[in-house]
Amino acid sequence: MYKTSVRPVVTYACETWLLKENIKTKLRVFESKVLRRIYGPTKENDGTWLIKSNEELNRLTGNKNITNHIKAQRLAWFGYEHRMPDNSMVKKKYTSGHPH
Repeated sequence: MYKTSVRPVVTYACETWLLKENIKTKLRVFESKVLRRIYGPTKENDGTWLIKSNEELNRLTGNKNITNHIKAQRLAWFGYEHRMPDNSMVKKKYTSGHPH
C-alpha cells in the first residue's frame, strides 16, 4: 500500500527537488510514521505491545527508504533526459549553460 499509493504522491516530481539534509530528515520521519501505522505494533510473548524500530521498518521495506527512492528516480530521469534528441526542449534547457 505504501509503495503504490502513499510514496508516489509524496514524491511527485521529486526528480527536480533540491534535497537538503533537513528535507531528508523530514521525509524519513514522515515515512517512519506512515510505515508504523501500516505495519502496526508487535505483540510480545509477555502480552506487551511494542512499536517497530527503524531497523525493523528498514528490514520490512527491503532497505528501500524514501531518500534512496528519490535518488533512484533522479538517476532514472537523468538517463531519460540524456537519451532525448538534441532538439528537444528539455534537453536544450538541460544543456544550456553546460559546456559540451
